Formats: sequence, structure tokens, C-alpha cells
Amino acid sequence: MKISGFKTIDLYITKKFLGTFFYAIALIISIAMVFDISENLDEFLSKDASIKMIIFDYYLNFIPYFANLFSSLFTFIAVIYFTSKMAYNSEIIAILSSGVSFRRLMLPFMISAFVIAVFSYMLGNYVIPPANKKRVDFRNAYIENKRAEFQTDIHRQLSPGVYIYMKSYTASDVGYNFTIEKFEGRKLVSKLSSRYIKWDREDKKWTVHDYIIRDIDGTEETITSGSEIDTTLNMVPDDYRVIHNVVETMSLPKLNKEIKDLRLRGVNTTEYEIEKHKRRSQPFSAFILTLIGACLASRKVKGGIGLHLGLGILFSFSYILFMQISTVFAVSGSIPPSIAVWIPNIFFGGIAAYIYRWASR
Repeated sequence: MKISGFKTIDLYITKKFLGTFFYAIALIISIAMVFDISENLDEFLSKDASIKMIIFDYYLNFIPYFANLFSSLFTFIAVIYFTSKMAYNSEIIAILSSGVSFRRLMLPFMISAFVIAVFSYMLGNYVIPPANKKRVDFRNAYIENKRAEFQTDIHRQLSPGVYIYMKSYTASDVGYNFTIEKFEGRKLVSKLSSRYIKWDREDKKWTVHDYIIRDIDGTEETITSGSEIDTTLNMVPDDYRVIHNVVETMSLPKLNKEIKDLRLRGVNTTEYEIEKHKRRSQPFSAFILTLIGACLASRKVKGGIGLHLGLGILFSFSYILFMQISTVFAVSGSIPPSIAVWIPNIFFGGIAAYIYRWASR
């Protein structure tokens, strides 16, 4: 009877937890959408954005983005809120008095946290990135009015031993002051210099204009020049177009591939690695924040649910602030991204372990 009864309690706690979590997320997204509409309504009207585009390209993709963005915050608030109500209704005391250990009581909380972690992981790595592309494109076109920007003073490694340089790249797919150097070990064996290089959109190839090629073989040097030559290079115009928030539009497989390609070219991958590790650490935070919230709220304290909610919000914003601070250290290069992004989980994991020991006495 006790085992059967406690299975019912498991289901009860899980339903309460997940129900409160998804209700809170839905509520905050609704509020965020109302504020966003009121803030951007003038832009929508002045740029002639259609209702269909506003709904399907922007707000339909707005929902999963903000659901995942607020998941850590509302995991904590949800568990604090419903656990406090259980504690002040003496439900927690009744469960523990029936012979159930505090450790066993935490099982349905951890199961619920697992569901939220999987939900957050799948959203962050596979659902949100393609949705973000439409949302970011819409914002750039109709809200922020950002034009295409291109890089300058471009240095890239296209493959081992092959390096290119361009002074600038333009919207007409032309790169000026282009050079390509080939090395064998540390020895330069060939160098092509050209006034400009242009991308052929129809044939999908590069054409080099006004070029000089120097082929070096020991002490001998052969010079070839011409007005135009077609060439195949391991690069495309999008490599040099500045796309705002591009890292947010990449699914996990694409993000891993991009990091690998950028490392090959000798490009700084810090921003991409921070995003990659954030997507891994954020779902894990569901377990830590759930444990802290459940342990804090499972005991009656002076101040009631209000005190518990206050503590929940304090811990949530402390976690978010800590995450931002550690990200700054990663961006500056002081700490590797793989470590910096996980520091808040390590720190709050220690707090969770301490609070669990205190609550289980």
C-alpha cells in the first residue's frame, strides 16, 4: 500500500512541477509578446510587414527562443512555488512521516528536472537554431534595419599550408587586394597576387583579375601574369558576410562543423565555443536549481511562500549574473570557454549539495 501510494505521490509531484513550469513559461511569453508588439508596432506598420510574416516568421519563432531563454529562471520559481504550497499545507510533513526518506522524496523532482533538461537541450540545439534564422532575419529587415556588412583585412587559412588575404570584401562579391600563399612546411612555394577577385554567382567559382603568380623552387623563381584566370577555392561569399547573431542560427551538428572549419582557417572560435558549451550547461542547470529550490521550500519558515519566492528569484538572478560574468572571462580569453561556462554550475552545484545536507537532517 505504501509503495502504491507513493507512486501516486510521484505522479502528483511531477504533474505539479511540470504544470507550474509550463504555465509560468506560457505566462511570461504572453507578457513578453505583448510588450514586444507594443514596442515594435510602429516598425511593423512603417516597413509594411505582412500579418503572415509577423506571426509565422517572427512570433512563431519568438516563442521557443524565449521559452528556452527563461527555462532556468522558471524551473527555480516553479519548484519553489509549488513546493512551498505543499510545505504550508503540511503535505511534505505527511509524506516524510509515512516513512519516505528525504532522498526518496527528491526522486520525482529529479524526474521532472530531467524532462525539463531534455526539453531545453532539444530546443536549444535542434529546434531554436533554424527558427532563430527566420526571427533574426525578420528583426534585421523590419525592426533593426541592418544592412549587410562585410569584413575587412581578411586573413584565412583555407587548408593546411594555404593562406589567403583580402583588404576588403564588398556586397557585389568582389574582394580587393587579394593574395594566396602556398607553403610546404615553412617554405613559401607559390604566391598569387591580384588587384581583385570576383565570385561568379552563376558558375559558382572565383575569377582572379590582374594577377601575378610567383612559383618558387629553391633559388629559382618563375613569374606568370595575366588579366583573368578562373580558380577553385575552398571559400564562398557568405564566409565574409557579417551576419549578426549567426551563432544562434546554427544547430549543434552545424555548430560543431563550423568550429572545426574556423579552426582550420585560423579564425578565433571563442564565440562559437561559448555557445556550444552554454547549450550543454543550461539543461544541466535544471537539476541543480531544482535541488536547491526543493530543499529550500520543503521546510516551513517565517515569512511563508513570499520568502521562498524571494529566495528563488535571488538565486535565479544570481545564477544568470554569474553566467554572464563567467562568459566575459571566456570572451576575454582569461578562461577557456569549456571551463568558464560550467563555473556557475560547479559553484551552484556545491551550494545545492550543502543545502541538500541541511534539508535532509
